[in-house]
Amino acid sequence: MDVEGSRQLLYSYVKNEGLRRHCIAVAAIMRALAPKMGGEPDAWEMIGILHDIDYELVNGDMQRHGEEGSRIIRSYGLDEKIAGAVRRHNDLLSGGQSEEAVDVALQASDNISGLVIAAAAVKGGRISEVSESTLRKKFKEKKFAAGCRREKIREISSLMELPEFFSLALFAIKERKEDLGLE
Repeated sequence: MDVEGSRQLLYSYVKNEGLRRHCIAVAAIMRALAPKMGGEPDAWEMIGILHDIDYELVNGDMQRHGEEGSRIIRSYGLDEKIAGAVRRHNDLLSGGQSEEAVDVALQASDNISGLVIAAAAVKGGRISEVSESTLRKKFKEKKFAAGCRREKIREISSLMELPEFFSLALFAIKERKEDLGLE
């Protein structure tokens, strides 16, 4: 399966447009991170696309989220590296913190995507008006995008500087702005 096939697979399981866009945003960031972390861009993008494939199926049950996604992914013959990363992105199933670059990257991407999208929403959906300094400021405001787990974003600093990650995430989302309904 290729990247487009993984997107179609996601769409067959996820009907909520907001969740679909979230997965595409995470995928964009993961693709941009892969070369910097020694990962394969297509595989990392597919991990981002598929990381929440089971969310509607399990109805948000965090005891099953990730496990079901991993099962779905394996049933379509995808690589265990992709299935494993999807499973491990749920802290409840993974037993806590992984030091594998792909896992750290997925946790950070999953969370920074919400911060970037929320910053764009404040600007009327104009991602072009969001800067790295905007992200740094909003990152410090705990009430802004309150569901964003900032500690998971900070963990990327074991692999790269936080300002570089903000810049990379912002650039990646700007590159996919049409897919995300942003201007």
